[in-house]
Amino acid sequence: MSRDPATLLRQHGVQVTAQRLAILRAVSGRPHGTAESIAEDVRNDIGAISRQAVYDALGMLCEKGLIRRIQPAGSPALYEDRIGDNHHHLICRACGKTVDVDCAVGVIPCLTANADSGFRIDEAEVIYWGACPECLAKTPGAEVEQS
Repeated sequence: MSRDPATLLRQHGVQVTAQRLAILRAVSGRPHGTAESIAEDVRNDIGAISRQAVYDALGMLCEKGLIRRIQPAGSPALYEDRIGDNHHHLICRACGKTVDVDCAVGVIPCLTANADSGFRIDEAEVIYWGACPECLAKTPGAEVEQS
């Protein structure tokens, strides 16, 4: 998060509280963190906070466009503060490591809807699944394909 969290909250009409500031710091410090891992970081930062308060704040911060929630199939929601661009994610099936991937360039048939059903499409969400280099290194006989 490049700008001051308190200023961001005010600019979005959100009351500045110690809990909200701690949650923004935790999301910034742990990109692609789960609500549980963010709550743990917040507790380490400011002390007691209820799980429900963390979930409520994360929901509100997503609604206000201050953070982004991604929901990989079969996984808990992940939160990040990289907003304002249409980037995608790469997730390791073995360990869950998640990294950002900038949008593909060139001819991208999967990002252009065959039929828009009257929608004005403004974002495409893509999640690539595979095995991260660390997990591949632990697997005998596995090779990392370089492109």
